[in-house]
Amino acid sequence: MRKISPTVGLRAAIELLEAEQAINGQLLKIQFQVTYESFRPVNLLKRTIKDISSSTEITDELLGNAVGLAAGYLTKKIVVGSSENSYRKVAGSMLQSGVTNIVAQHPEIIKAIGRFIFNLFSTKKIK
Repeated sequence: MRKISPTVGLRAAIELLEAEQAINGQLLKIQFQVTYESFRPVNLLKRTIKDISSSTEITDELLGNAVGLAAGYLTKKIVVGSSENSYRKVAGSMLQSGVTNIVAQHPEIIKAIGRFIFNLFSTKKIK
């Protein structure tokens, strides 16, 4: 059996470490590319929208706020209409703000009223 000189053992260890470093370098490049892609604004936006749409609390809150804004806007349009009266415009804006806040804070009541009205019109009357 041949004796292994310290120089040969050292070269083998160096080659092994260089191969390991090359593999780790490739893994680091791949991980950098993955991280770079995940932090692109488009991907951040997609992930945020996905998270929002999967959360029922957030979608319910957004839906309640949207319905509140729409109800407030419609209320103002009904009250003010095409009037040029400044008092009526101020009253319409105040009413819009109030209706928006009430509807946004109590969406379950609005849903119940909506279901009741829908059921009222959708049921067939028996003669």
